[in-house]
Amino acid sequence: MRKRLSEATKDAMRAKDKARLSTLRLMNAAIKDRDIAARSEANPDGVADTEILSIMAKMIKQRQDSAKAYDEAGRIELGEGERNEIKVIEEFLPKQLSAEETEAAIKAAITESGAESIRDMGKVMGVLKSKYTGQMDFGKTGAAIKAILV
Repeated sequence: MRKRLSEATKDAMRAKDKARLSTLRLMNAAIKDRDIAARSEANPDGVADTEILSIMAKMIKQRQDSAKAYDEAGRIELGEGERNEIKVIEEFLPKQLSAEETEAAIKAAITESGAESIRDMGKVMGVLKSKYTGQMDFGKTGAAIKAILV
């Protein structure tokens, strides 16, 4: 993952693509920030790829929220910039699960965790996050879990 990100950064520099380069540098900075925190917790190798995926998913969520706020405020050009950053970040995430695949994954996680009610939703989310980080939108997944567990 780090190597892909590094190569993409170099390619953006060569192509003089300032917007893409800026987003890639933000991604690198977020990863390095988390690496520093991990090293202070006695993890000399930094963060694993699964942690990098969660960093990127968080970055996407932040940009979606920002784009929505900009659109509501009538700042369409700023919202479009946020959506362009989302496209760049998504290039590094694994393929998103379809609705059917998500539903199957939720049902499997419910079975695996032994969940019986909404109180067990945290267990189900834990299983899903350990297996599908970066492959599903956990905001939407929460509603689907509630619908099944009710």
